[in-house]
Amino acid sequence: MTKLWKWSGAGNLFVVIDGRDGGSVSDIQRLCREHGTDGLMVLRESASGRDFAMEFYNPDGSSGMMCGNGGRCIAAFADMLGLKPADGGVFRFDAPDGVHTAEILQRPANTETGEWTVRLGMIDVNGITEYPDGLFLNTGTRHFVKFVPDVEALDIEAEALPIRHDARFAPEGTNVNFVQAGPIVKIRTFEKGVEGETAACGTGITASAIACRYKGIAPASESADGRIAYRIQAREATLSVDFIQKKKDAFSDVFLTGPARILAE
Repeated sequence: MTKLWKWSGAGNLFVVIDGRDGGSVSDIQRLCREHGTDGLMVLRESASGRDFAMEFYNPDGSSGMMCGNGGRCIAAFADMLGLKPADGGVFRFDAPDGVHTAEILQRPANTETGEWTVRLGMIDVNGITEYPDGLFLNTGTRHFVKFVPDVEALDIEAEALPIRHDARFAPEGTNVNFVQAGPIVKIRTFEKGVEGETAACGTGITASAIACRYKGIAPASESADGRIAYRIQAREATLSVDFIQKKKDAFSDVFLTGPARILAE
């Protein structure tokens, strides 16, 4: 049987498999259901000569999108397996939405247990669609961001489902993020493919930080060279997103930093 690992990216749970032998993965829905995870990832050899490639699947078996928390976990997984970045410092890997970087900022003393801190390079964002009820953008996955006064007061399924299936976003649908502005931004996310709330969503956290800047919400910090950073509190962890704003709806050099923890085999 293929060896499985279970990882948590800020509470976002994944089954992770070393697929460098080229074998196929079946029963994705069953594996996610049995292990109680928000997705399944396979680490593959990169066809383009990069350090590795990432395959990501939702619990319903759908694929073709990026997962930010998963990207941090698979980079930590590669580090745990003993893979070394070709340039000696930062992993470069293929993902469904293009090439990503991942820098291991901290690793546990025992790399078969414990928690890593990973700074993950995300794709640039060029274009935000503004609606009366929120913002729509793509950070590797499609996201709708709605600002609310209190994320804790929400009936998230009742609030999210009409947006997730709204004709504006058909046929693919959209993930839905509810954001409460503050010195530390609070977020709750309903993920399509999971069809429910998750403890964290990396691409959603990234989208929400960018949406905060677009709406003029003060960041946690802004450096002299123009780098903007937000702190985002998900259900189980606080992460950071930093980027350069090129114009009102264009953002580059986007990074998501947060934990990646191995839970079990």
